[in-house]
Amino acid sequence: MIPNDVDDATVEVNGRRVALTNLRKIYFPKLKLTKGDLLRYYLCVSDVLIPHVADRPMVMKRYPHGVTGDFFYMKRTPSPRPPWIRTCSIEHSSGNVIDFPLVDGRAALLWLVNLGCIDLNPWYSLCEDPDRPLYLHFDLDPTPGATFAVVREAALIVRDVLEGLGMTPFAKTSGSKGAHVYVAIRPGPTQHEVWEIAKQIGHHMAKAHPDVLTAIYRVANRPPNHVLVDYNQNAFGKTLASIYSVRANEAASVSTPITWDEIEAGVEIGDFTIFDVPGRLEKIGDLWEPLLRTRGRFNLAKFAETGARAEI
Repeated sequence: MIPNDVDDATVEVNGRRVALTNLRKIYFPKLKLTKGDLLRYYLCVSDVLIPHVADRPMVMKRYPHGVTGDFFYMKRTPSPRPPWIRTCSIEHSSGNVIDFPLVDGRAALLWLVNLGCIDLNPWYSLCEDPDRPLYLHFDLDPTPGATFAVVREAALIVRDVLEGLGMTPFAKTSGSKGAHVYVAIRPGPTQHEVWEIAKQIGHHMAKAHPDVLTAIYRVANRPPNHVLVDYNQNAFGKTLASIYSVRANEAASVSTPITWDEIEAGVEIGDFTIFDVPGRLEKIGDLWEPLLRTRGRFNLAKFAETGARAEI
């Protein structure tokens, strides 16, 4: 559908025409992958990706010259734009109202990636209620000297703690250096309330496992060879790279759902790239499909009200 022998093309997707530009521009120099290759990847995984980002405000991180060029963040949906691009208006504490783009189908996905968005950065909530997130999560970010083996150890600690609290955690590689652990929660608590609980859990874990984890945010004070349990990404307006996002690095690695068995067996970041993920999806499907369900979500509000939180 997306040609590889022209620079610009207009393709029709689900009855909508999408103008694509600079298709032969190199985005990943070491791999000689083009912007067109990136678009083809996203089209290939769109059926499993879109349900995880649909109806969620999207922050655009644009790399107009590929992974080796400068990038910039953009929140407001650019104009002019196709009339079928839906937006989500959110008022911030400053009083500013920002119209974020929504990715609700293949055409919108291709339009967004064509802007130079290598990875996708959706909010954790739906547009209809942006201050009530669907997840509690932790970004496991290695400090200098820490290998991915330390990240795996950290992820297993986080799993055990969350399961001990009655939660069902799911893991994915960040596609960069670390890992993300998510828990599906019932909508109800505000983003700030979720952040407060995540902060409490994060500090508890770091205190209980000081040889592996840290909750110190001042970069200069973080111990080497540790993993930061980053709970601050739960704050209002923060984002993480979405499931199945290609990351802006020379390896074209992808933020990919993984099983706890795979973590215990020694999975590596480099196991999941733009080349590997489509085949993995064909073989095992979407490991994070349970996070889309309405049933089985953890009742975080009840957890806080019953005093269970005090046991952390």
